[in-house]
Amino acid sequence: MTARKVLVLNGPNLGRLGSREPDVYGATTYADLVADCEKTGADLGLTVEVRQTDDESELVGWLHEAADHKYPVVLNPAAFTHYSYALRDACAQRTAPLIEIHISNPAAREEFRHTSVVAAVATGTIAGFGLNSYRLALRALTTLTD
Repeated sequence: MTARKVLVLNGPNLGRLGSREPDVYGATTYADLVADCEKTGADLGLTVEVRQTDDESELVGWLHEAADHKYPVVLNPAAFTHYSYALRDACAQRTAPLIEIHISNPAAREEFRHTSVVAAVATGTIAGFGLNSYRLALRALTTLTD
């Protein structure tokens, strides 16, 4: 039996984990995040592919790929969360569960971070649990079928 493929997609600046605002995002590097997601996925019987881009159009293309192949998605849209209607529209085309995640809790941060244009078209949102947000989302995917 083949493990279910999941895309873990990360938006702008997440490739700088470990050096970017460690007081907010922690000291774990992006490479550590990738390894953790892949291991967590394997432990759950999932094949996890982790990607990061600072390019909005590339992220939209990956969401189209996920929709075309019915891949579940764990999405950390980063700053695109708050204003990218192109990203929101790509998420709305999903054909499998899509979980929006955030390392920090946007509702506890600056006012401009309080709005997510993605949340209304996501299956659910997990935020504020540090890198554990990714683990929680992957675990949640194992219970979802939509």
